[in-house]
Amino acid sequence: MNADETVQPDDFQHAPMGLGARLFIYLLAGWSGFYVMLVELLGGRLIAPYFGSSVYVWGAVIFVFMVGLAIGYLAGGIFSMRSPSIARLSLILLTAAAATLPILLAAGPILDTIYDLGLDPRAGSLAACAALYLVPTIFSGMVSPYAIRLLVRTRRQSGNDAGYLYFVSTVGSAAGTLMTSFYFVLWWEVNSILIGAIGLSVTIGLIGLIAFRSRSIA
Repeated sequence: MNADETVQPDDFQHAPMGLGARLFIYLLAGWSGFYVMLVELLGGRLIAPYFGSSVYVWGAVIFVFMVGLAIGYLAGGIFSMRSPSIARLSLILLTAAAATLPILLAAGPILDTIYDLGLDPRAGSLAACAALYLVPTIFSGMVSPYAIRLLVRTRRQSGNDAGYLYFVSTVGSAAGTLMTSFYFVLWWEVNSILIGAIGLSVTIGLIGLIAFRSRSIA
């Protein structure tokens, strides 16, 4: 064995995670991707009666969601360094669901208030999107980096684990985009869709809290 082949300690290595736990993490990450796109598409429909559906409005929606996800990725990576566990990941999902409730319960008054400020469509739509969608998007963005921290077992497998996780999350986002835009908005009202999505997030989060409440990887 030459110098380049010297075995180095693997500071990523942890006790093996069961198949059920790994599948649950993938499920949670995939659903989180689905959830983000569902809320984003519904966001444009909620704002349209006030500020229209021009490129300015959709630009504001996309901008706020991108900023929220960026902040969430950073926060999720930092938060994952402190005794990461599936229960805490589930709690992040529950918090994202709770942060979506103002959209369901107070979107009308919030949008009325912003509209009455007399802002132009660009500033008004940006303010409305930030008020309604920034916080839940931040918490949703925390899911992927936190999930990767849970899944990575060894340094050698870290890239593979991250690739699978982002594959599942992105497939979830694609499915959320297609199902929401092609079917959900035709079958149900916006509030009904949000109620169903929040309910499913709460269900998945509670399952994680109950089934994995005492398991930590570090």
